[in-house]
Order: sequence, then structure tokens, then C-alpha cells
Amino acid sequence: MLLSFAVQSQPSAFRIAFGSCAHEDHPLPIFKTIIKQNPDLFIFLGDNIYADTEDPEVMRHKYKLLAANVGFKKLIKKTPVIATWDDHDYGKNDAGRHYPMKEESKKIFLDFFKEPLNSARRSREGIYTSYYYKLDEQILQVVLLDTRTFRDNLIPYTKGVYDDPRFFYDRDYLPHTTSDSTLLGEQQWAWLKEELSQKADMRIIASSTQFGIEYNGYESWANFPNEQERMINLIKETKANGLFFISGDVHYAELSKIQPKEYYPIYDLTASGLSSSWDFSTPNNNRIGTPIMQNHFGLLTIETIEEKTTILMEIIDVNGKKALSYTLQLDDLQF
Repeated sequence: MLLSFAVQSQPSAFRIAFGSCAHEDHPLPIFKTIIKQNPDLFIFLGDNIYADTEDPEVMRHKYKLLAANVGFKKLIKKTPVIATWDDHDYGKNDAGRHYPMKEESKKIFLDFFKEPLNSARRSREGIYTSYYYKLDEQILQVVLLDTRTFRDNLIPYTKGVYDDPRFFYDRDYLPHTTSDSTLLGEQQWAWLKEELSQKADMRIIASSTQFGIEYNGYESWANFPNEQERMINLIKETKANGLFFISGDVHYAELSKIQPKEYYPIYDLTASGLSSSWDFSTPNNNRIGTPIMQNHFGLLTIETIEEKTTILMEIIDVNGKKALSYTLQLDDLQF
């Protein structure tokens, strides 16, 4: 039996802002820039604070610092906010299923984002969930994955493996080679199959780590190639049309594209750096255009004119300048 859901009605032009990596000790002027874009929804993709602790009181204190930020307070007052987590708000850098305080962290996260007490997120393991929005006659599905609660340990990098002159930096991890390694876990995979079988015209999968890039030695779906392939196969199996990813984690922005065999391309727009930054971007042959290194957020504008639906993907920097712009046609994301 498919899960029932409430569909929230919205006008034909729908604007979704999203981002990740907001350090609670930073001024975070980006929130004021986001508000000026007047989005209908904001999605936190993870690293919403930098807790990095096994002490629940330290984590609560850091959420209080974010809650006290003037820009954040204005954003949540004006704009509906939904969220998933990544490693630093989960509790520890690059942590997976063995992080010992994940239940305490989950409760603090859900309380902060005012998750209803009767929500399925509170009664099951993990924080994955989905939302549905009605845009005129079309249904938009937003899936928030949990890439932490069930994820196996990463494999430390071994010197001499995957040697390539493009890797000018020290790498941290190697890809798993066994088919039993997992990123999402069987419980979440079963739920996701049901979700992608639901009726929807457009689908956004929000992943805290990047889905569409090639291996770079840092955290991403490329460290679990069997899971990446499983996702591609599941999209095909469920005939999930109109689907693309948004992601965070890396402290810069980029647009990536994977072209599976026998069906439409899978795009992944990464927006990472609400306040955090990084010195360089990693090699990525799947990248379209150039990376954006200054603080920014992502913006999606979904609009239907004369029965043609477009999805405008943008990266807006902290000063309000458009740093990346790419338009998808919904008709091109079909089986």
C-alpha cells in the first residue's frame, strides 16, 4: 500500500531556496540575501550548525546560537523551512551509523525544526521524509534523505591507489568495492521505493552529500558506487519522471550531470557554503560550467507557461549576484 500524504497548494511559479554549511558562530548575512529573493520554501541540506560533539548540551547551545541570528529569525518567520542533516549537525565530522549519540542528536534536530510530535520521523530510525506541493495541476515531490544514520564506515585512503595527476591534494577515502556496503540502509531504501512510486510530476531528491560527481577522495555517493547504481536503477524501476538532485557538504557550488543508459540525464545542483568556504574545487568530469567558491545559496524557480514547465537552477552569491544559471525543461526529464 502506498503512503498517503497531504498536498500543499501553491501558484504556478514556485521558488525554492536551499543551502548548507552555516556555522552558527558566523554572522550569516546570506539569510538576508535569501529573504530578498522571496522564496516559497527554504531547504537546509545539512551542516546547519557545526556541533561536532557527543555532548547534547553543547549541541543545544549551538542551535540556540543559530536561533538567535537575526537573519535566521527573519527567514523562518517569513518562509517555510524544511531540513535534513549532514555530519556536523549529526554530531561528528564524516560520521555514519556508529556515531554513539545519534538518537539524542535526532531529538535535538527535530525539536529545533519543530517537527510535529506525531511525525513519522520521530517514531522510526533516521530523519528521512518527504513533502508534496501542488503547483496548479502538477505535483512536486521533495524527498529529504538521511545519509548519516545508516551509513557504513568509510574506507581510509591508501597511498598509491587511484593515482592520477588531477589529484593535487591529499585524499581521505576510497570507494567501497563490496555490494553489501550501504549509504542509506535497507529501511530507507524500502521507504524510498514507495516514495518514488507515488504520483508526482517533478521530484527533487535532497542529499546532504553529492550524488552526481565522480570519485574525488572526499565524502560523496562515489564512495558507495553500488548505492549510486542502486539509486539509478530504482529511478528506472519506478519510472520516476522529472527527477533531479540537490546537495551540499563541500563548501562550494557546482552543477553535475550523469547520463544513465536508456533514460534521461540526472542533474545534481550543489549549494554548499552559506557561510563556510573552501580553497579549491576537486576534479569532476561530470561538472557543467565552473564551480562557485564564494558564499552562496541555491535557487530553483519552477514555472509553467502554456503547458510547458521549466526549472531554472541558479546559484546566488552572498551579494545577490547570479553566479550560475541553468534551465531544465521538464519534458526532457521523462522516460
